[in-house]
Parts: sequence; structure tokens; C-alpha cells
Amino acid sequence: MKISAGHLKGRKINFRKAQKAAKKEHTLRPTSSKVRESIFNIIGALISGSQFADLYAGTGAVGIEAMSRGAKRVFFVEADRKRAEMIKDMLKDCGCIPRANIIKGEASAFITKAVREGLRFNIIFLDPPYHSGALEHILPLLSGGELLHDEGIIIAEHLSKKKLPDEIGKLLQKKAYKYGDTMLTLYRKV
Repeated sequence: MKISAGHLKGRKINFRKAQKAAKKEHTLRPTSSKVRESIFNIIGALISGSQFADLYAGTGAVGIEAMSRGAKRVFFVEADRKRAEMIKDMLKDCGCIPRANIIKGEASAFITKAVREGLRFNIIFLDPPYHSGALEHILPLLSGGELLHDEGIIIAEHLSKKKLPDEIGKLLQKKAYKYGDTMLTLYRKV
């Protein structure tokens, strides 16, 4: 896997190393290059200077791509300790550590703490393991909209067979994009 645009264009993300490093090998399913490109086409100009949260960071590819394309700060949230360390090592190698926060922990704990601390994001990207049921748990935690700037967006990656709610709390589904068996669902604050 390679970063497709920005100042880190062409840099490799070592998916195989990340796959071997974790205990739950079957749960790591990195976002494909085609879908990553689509994510950043959807985001467009919002990425420049943004605060970006990559929940369920996995290999870190989406967050690193966000940095490469101009995100001011990226929060990488990864529950697997070894994967979080690998993300940190990749960020050191490309000189991006000063613009990154690597959180070793569950997305739900991060959300609770971030709300308490008053953090706000322009973009929140969610890509939990497809069959984990995590989206049903995490979307309600984000539904108050406290973590989003007024023009902020949430992008959830999930199986295309799974339909997410049109509205959840203060979040309204704006659009869904299908790429084979992958779906990107976009939410904004009402």
C-alpha cells in the first residue's frame, strides 16, 4: 500500500508487518487505495488545516494520507498496542510525529475523553472491523455532535449490505457511496 497524494506521495505503508504484529490478524482489513482516494475526493478542501480523527486506525494509512494531504493534526486511535507502535514508528520515519497523537485504546474511551476535554474535529473517520458491531456502539457516542466543528463530517466505512440510520441524534446522513462491497456513509450535524 502506498500514499497516493500530498507531500508523502509514494511512501509505503507496511500492511503485512501490521498484519503479523497483531494478535487479531483476521480483523485487520486496510482501506483499499481506491476507497482511500474516494474518501479524500469526498473530503476535498476540508482536509487542509484540519483536525482529523482516524478511529480504528489499523495500519494508519488513512490518517497518514490525511497528513500528507494537509491535515494540521491527526489523532490515530488504535486498540491494538502493537499496531499503535507500528503507526508511531511509521510517523517517526516520515517526520510526522509533531502533528500526530497516537492513542492506544478503544475508540469509545477516546470519544468520552475527547468530549470531556472539549476536542473538536473537522473530520472523523470510522472504519471498525466490518463484522464487529462497533458502528452500532460508536455512532450513538458521536450523535451529540460535540466532537464536530459546525461544518465537520463523519465518514463511516462499512459493508455495503449494512444500512446505517438516516439520522442519529444531531447527525444527519448526507450521502452514501458504494464501492463494490464497501460503503462510505457521510454524516453532518443537523
